[in-house]
Amino acid sequence: MIYPVISTKTPIFLTNPKTPRIHESCTKLRSISRSSQHQNPIQNDIKPKTQFINPVLMTNTKSHYGFQAMLSLCGLGYWVQGFRCFPWLALNFHMAHNLNFNPSTLQLVQNSANFPMVAKPLYGILSDAFYIAGPHRIPYICIGVLLQILSWGQLALIPVTGQTLPSLMACVLLSNFGASIEEVSKDALVTEHGQKHRIKGLQSYSFMALAIGGILGNFLGGYFSHKLQPRTMFLIFSALLSFQLAISSSECLGLSHRQTPTGKSITDNIRKHLSGLMIAISEDTISKPLTWILTSIAMVPILSGSTFSYQIQCLNLDLSVIGMSKVIGQLMLLSLTLIYDNHWKQIPMRKLVGGIQFVYAFTLLLDLILVRQINAGIHISNEVFTLCFSGLAETLAQFKILPFMVLLATLCPQGCEGSFTSFVASTVCLSSLVGGFWGVGLAALLGIKGGDYTSLPVGLLIQFVAALLPLGWIHQLPMSCPAEKEMKKCIGETQGFERVVGSVRI
Repeated sequence: MIYPVISTKTPIFLTNPKTPRIHESCTKLRSISRSSQHQNPIQNDIKPKTQFINPVLMTNTKSHYGFQAMLSLCGLGYWVQGFRCFPWLALNFHMAHNLNFNPSTLQLVQNSANFPMVAKPLYGILSDAFYIAGPHRIPYICIGVLLQILSWGQLALIPVTGQTLPSLMACVLLSNFGASIEEVSKDALVTEHGQKHRIKGLQSYSFMALAIGGILGNFLGGYFSHKLQPRTMFLIFSALLSFQLAISSSECLGLSHRQTPTGKSITDNIRKHLSGLMIAISEDTISKPLTWILTSIAMVPILSGSTFSYQIQCLNLDLSVIGMSKVIGQLMLLSLTLIYDNHWKQIPMRKLVGGIQFVYAFTLLLDLILVRQINAGIHISNEVFTLCFSGLAETLAQFKILPFMVLLATLCPQGCEGSFTSFVASTVCLSSLVGGFWGVGLAALLGIKGGDYTSLPVGLLIQFVAALLPLGWIHQLPMSCPAEKEMKKCIGETQGFERVVGSVRI
């Protein structure tokens, strides 16, 4: 996740809501820098041996090691995050077959489980403002992984836990609570290192790790669904989480301890980061793209629970077929991410996102072809059609978020990485929840339930129309990101000014 390098002591556009725009701040910085050079003649007399050295040069080896360690730690974390589909596939099968949940209840559980994700800004602000003894973010990763181990471990080792809806929901909520804390910390950690090392495109690598984990998780989940009990699959995932916890803990213990920054109280730091977050998201360059992606997600009703139940109950598809269809979808997500990272970054954002949204709307009609059995009329079996096309819409829905993450990460202020990235992630999750509950309400309104899927085609058509509507305000998206160049230019001048002025603060 890449953000411009802005001084953590003096953020340029977060110190005051009425601060002039970036290019005006740059003009003032130029004049202050020139005046400071005249007023500080001692600066010109400093011998070369006593000149300030770029901190990156002084700690190049240590910085390089820390960056490699961060890549390994976060890469493993994102991979495990993608592999979460392995226990979730077993859980969905357990709820649909063993507990006999109807489609609406199944989808309600799936969406309600994401409620902890909505509170991500709270975790982000806390991780920004309060340093647990250790390397800042990594202890939060350890806490999140530990909570997931407790959740899936209970489902694996205590049989009664997965037999009733309240206890099942409690474990799922605890798991997603831990996952949300971990995701916030990983996102912020990648953001900080992207700023520090000025590497653009780390988000693409995060998506790649997620896709690789999803590929393996769906493949193994589909293969072992009929060979292993769901509790055994939960136990396998708990063991994988334990391995991740061991790696994260060793990394945490191997780094130096740090204290809460600036010596201020936790309350003051939380208030500072909350104020900075509110000012950042009020900028048009951030608010308009964010509003578009949120509305485009929220207004499309999600009927995944109904389609999953239809495939299992009416088409009698094997769970391995559904798992393999998701493997193919994750392979496509990985391919699209690679293509985006190497070629599509140069395409204007409005044009790229508009094309993705248009194709996404039409892929929603593929489920309609399966429900109407049009594929059987052209001699394509349900298994083959599901394998090849069932996961396309979900893949495009995931990939559509990537350009926005790259854009918003570029505009994120330094010092608010945790709170800003967590706010973006939580709002995306909240919009998905709205779409999910909108789908539950639509299914109930149309009378879609177990054994009666006659109205499912109508729901799929409503999905298609709803997905086309956001194209009506696609003009809210920028053709490019001109503010990025201005921001980077101002950042460079700010850093140069700090080296000249020394202890003088803006």
